[in-house]
Formats: sequence, C-alpha cells, structure tokens
Amino acid sequence: MTELHWLPTIADWRPRLRAFGTDAPSWDAAVALANAKLNFVLTNALDETVRRGFPQRPEGLATQPVRLAVLGSSTLTHLLPAIRVAGLRRGIWIDTYENDYGQYLQELSDPESDLHAFKPTAVLLAFDAYHLTAGVTAGMDAASADAALDEVTAHVRETWKRARAAFNGPILQQAALPLHLSVLGNNEHRLPGSRARFVTRLNEALRVAAEEDGVDILAIDDRAARDGVLKWHDAGLWHRSKQEIAPPAAPMYGDLVGRWLAAKQGRSSKCLVLDLDNTVWGGVIGDDGMEGIALGQGSALGEAYVAFQDYARELTRRGVILAVCSKNDEANALEPFEKHPDMVLKRGDIASFVANWSNKADNIRAIAQELNIGLDSLVFIDDNPFERNLVRQELPMVAVPEVSDDPTGYPVALSDAGYFEGLSVTDEDRERTAQYQGNKAREALKAAVTDVEGYLRGLEMQLVVRPFDRVGLQRIVQLINKSNQFNLTTKRYTDEDVLAVMADPDAFGLQLRLLDRFGDNGVIAIVIGRLQEDHDLVIDTWLMSCRVLGRQVEPTTLNLIAANAQRLGARRVVGDFIPTKKNAMVKDHYARLGFTVMETTPEGGNRSMLDLAHYTPAETFIHVVEG
Repeated sequence: MTELHWLPTIADWRPRLRAFGTDAPSWDAAVALANAKLNFVLTNALDETVRRGFPQRPEGLATQPVRLAVLGSSTLTHLLPAIRVAGLRRGIWIDTYENDYGQYLQELSDPESDLHAFKPTAVLLAFDAYHLTAGVTAGMDAASADAALDEVTAHVRETWKRARAAFNGPILQQAALPLHLSVLGNNEHRLPGSRARFVTRLNEALRVAAEEDGVDILAIDDRAARDGVLKWHDAGLWHRSKQEIAPPAAPMYGDLVGRWLAAKQGRSSKCLVLDLDNTVWGGVIGDDGMEGIALGQGSALGEAYVAFQDYARELTRRGVILAVCSKNDEANALEPFEKHPDMVLKRGDIASFVANWSNKADNIRAIAQELNIGLDSLVFIDDNPFERNLVRQELPMVAVPEVSDDPTGYPVALSDAGYFEGLSVTDEDRERTAQYQGNKAREALKAAVTDVEGYLRGLEMQLVVRPFDRVGLQRIVQLINKSNQFNLTTKRYTDEDVLAVMADPDAFGLQLRLLDRFGDNGVIAIVIGRLQEDHDLVIDTWLMSCRVLGRQVEPTTLNLIAANAQRLGARRVVGDFIPTKKNAMVKDHYARLGFTVMETTPEGGNRSMLDLAHYTPAETFIHVVEG
C-alpha cells in the first residue's frame, strides 16, 4: 500500500510529461502531472523534468515557498524528489537540502556551514533506527535500557533546540522505523535491552517530548504498521547504500512530508462532499426506496456503508465539514437521514445539502459558495467514475480520490490521502458543523427582517476580546496560517512568533470570539499591532473569518485597535494591504474604515493611515466584553 492508490492513473501521462519537457512549461500542467498515481521512477522523472522547466520558483504562486533541510544519519538523497513532487502536488515550491552523510549535528553547530547558508524555513530530522539504537543490546538490564532511552531522547531534543535556535522554523521529527527483528518472540516487551522494544519505547518518548517542545512527528512507524515494514525497508539496500527507506516507499514518504508542509500553510482540505447513492448507502434511493437500500441490517455490504458513515462522522468531530452533492429529488435524498434506523449520519451533521438534477460540478461550486470556502478546500467522493472525471476536468482544484465500487475502500482512500492533515484540534474545530448550522439560522433571520439594523440588533452579538495567551495558541496559529481571503498582509506565524508577540511590550495581539443568539462563532479574528519608534502603530496582521462579514465586526475591531494603540502611546495607526491571489476583497478595507491612503505599490498594494487625534470610535450593535 505504499503506492499512492487514491490518485488516478492517467493513461497519457508519459506523452504529457514529454510535451511538458518540450513545450513552454506550465505550472498548472506540472501540478496536474503530480496528481497522478506515480511510482518511484515516474516521481523522479517528473521532478527532473519540472526542475528543468522551472530552474527557480515561478512568480505569482499563492503558496509560500519552502526551503526544507532534511537532516539525518543515513542516505536520504533518493527521498528528496518525492518530497518536491509532493509539494508540487499541492502547488507548493520546495527547495531541499541534505546534510553530508552523518554530519547533521556538525552542520547545525557550524554557522559557516552550507546548511546555514541554505537558510531553511523548515527542518526534517530523519534519524535511522540503526543510529538511534547504537549501543543498545539484549544483555542490558532495565536500568541500563532506561538510561539509554533517556540519553537518546535527550540527544534528539538537543538537536531540536539547536535547529530552532538557528532557524526558528517548524521542525518535523521522523519516528524511528520499527525494523529490528525480535530476539525473544511474542513477549519481546519482557527483554529490557531488546532493540525492537527500544524503538517502540523511543517513539512513545519522542511523541511526549514533541508535544512539550512544539515539534511535529512524521509517523512512518504508523504507516509501516499499515503497509508492512518490508514495504518500507530493504536490509540489502541498507547494507549496500545505507538507505533506510526503500526507494519504492519514497513517493509515500514524500507525500507524508508534503501534507505536513501544506498543513503548516493552512492548505489542508476543510470539507468532504459526499455523493449518496452507492456511496453513503448501497443502491439508488429513488428506485429502491428506503427499505431497499443496503445499509446496516446485518449484511456485509450494508455494514461497510455504515462503517464509512461512521468514519465521516469522526471527521466532523475533529473539525471537517460535511456536505452532500447528489443527483436526486431532495425529499428522497433526505428521507434516510431522517427515518432510516441504521443511518449514522443525520441531517444535522451536514452543513450543506444539495440534491437536484444539475451537474455535480455546478453543485459543488454552489456548496463552496454557501459555505464561503475555496474550491481547493473541498474533497469530493463518488463511486461513479463519470462523475469523478467530470469534477476533475471542470474543477481541477477539488480533490477527487480514486475509489472502486467497494465501500470498504472509501475511508481507506480518505485516510491514506491525508487530505485533512491536521496539526492540532481546537474547540472551534469540534464545533464547526454547529457553527455552519448557526449561519443558516442567521440567514433565515436576515431574510425575515426587512432592514439591516433590525437584523443586526436581533442577532444580540457579543464580541469577546482576549490578548494572545497560551490557551488560545493553537487556534491563533491555525487561523494565521490558513486565512487567505480576509487577510490584509497574509503573514504566516509559528508558535514561537506568536509567543514573541506576547513577550513584546511594544506589541499587542488580540483574539476575538463572536457570540450571538444562535450560538458561538468561535474565534473569528486575529489582530497584531506593533508600535514603531516614530509612534506609529503598524497593523502587522489583521485577518477575519469571512462568515462574519457584514455584521459590524470590522469597525468594532478598529475600535479595539485604536484603544490599544493609544494605550501604547501611538499617534497614528498605519495599515498595509499586501495583495495576493485570494485577498482582493480587502483591497479597500482601510479606506472604507476612514483611513487615508498614503501610498500605493505597482503590485496593487497600499499603505493607509488613521490619525488617532481625530478618531471617533464607531457605534455598532456589538457588545464588547473582555474574555
């Protein structure tokens, strides 16, 4: 299963690769080639061809470039093309660096090394299991084995510390591959010095340490447990070339790294769009009726559909939005959700329910619009190859896993593909479906009220403002790194960057939560302000959830910015708009709030100023409270 089985096979892939190598290179064409089922050889061929076509990063990409240092104790060169192609698959340009063999610590410690000259923005530490278990023997007693474990864990943590001090970027620690053979057998855990057992304990210790130190884990131990260790490691290759990860596993390895880098940029998918007939249940509801569809009922097929629904519901519990896109009469499509005793998913689990006879590409566009998220945030699953290919053709930015008509493979495809890769789970993630249901209630109120003031007053809004704190750290970083549309500067922050704001006496960070009569919208805005030596308060970051547009959050937030600026002794507030492909909606944001545009840039950006001496706080229907 180390192959990328969820990606489609493209019949004319090789001719298209040759054409890419001879025609004027197109980034979109390169991304399309990367989104195919590729083995190690084809992955390397694509990487080489794309790098020839693009010797450096193309201009105008919406994603942030990545300089990834891959540091380890074994041969890693064969993994780098797969990492770069995994980035390409997600529209991310990745440059890679590999340390000289075994010299990772020396290069980290030497500010004159090539590693420091490379200036990585992210670091992957890939230590092989032979290196990590050096000196561990079956003859050790429990105390000696425990001491060895503490020593290795401390060494790894010291490496994290040096990498963070040198580069201040995110760190990904590869779990140790469980490649050692047992020497005791089924009860290997009773042998303190067992290398196989040591690796298991080490991976547990590293996960605990990573949680404490803000490091992420590359869980190749879990992946190998699913695929089989022999799919990941070839002892003969290790002895010949010190390659711990076997080349056939490189595409999967690279994809695991690529999805982490994408998650760091907030580019994981947000919504799973479900077909219904023969996807959520077996059969066609309009023809077979509710009593004729396969769902639960003690049949193997029916239980497979129940298992898929259960997996989809588990996704909602960690923050994934569910939507339905079905060719059906709506009443027929809704009936199982409301009446079938074996339905796991209920209507309340579905944030957007579209059932009609329009083509699915148009309906998916409507779902994205209703949910106010980008099309590139959607994953569409359908048993019908015609519908899958239609959506891939019409909406190439939508992820469409390749599945068969066997429902047991549906959750496997979604899980293995890593579309919804997450770095943490917040309370807002768990309540996301309820938030979208609340949005529908708000829209119903808006439709019922004839004037805007009456609508806003009827919402009974409360804005809870809190300075940045460690409790909200995960959500703050999550919002900063995934918000693209209402984001004035689109700067990205790590945990360390946010902690630095908290420690800076000349800066402030605000997290804003909006509540109303229909529920809690969660943290919907982040603001960072920095006082300059000339007493200007520069708005470093202002981002907001698009789902609360038009509710007077913007002027209320400006009131808070002005108050904090005056507290710091500022005379003016200065706001920058730095344009990207996705944030055109806020081009005139500051002008609409009464700022004076001071200068513009050739790229379409602007800098605006607000004189605090003449500023009068706006009156809104939002009650502000301190959290």
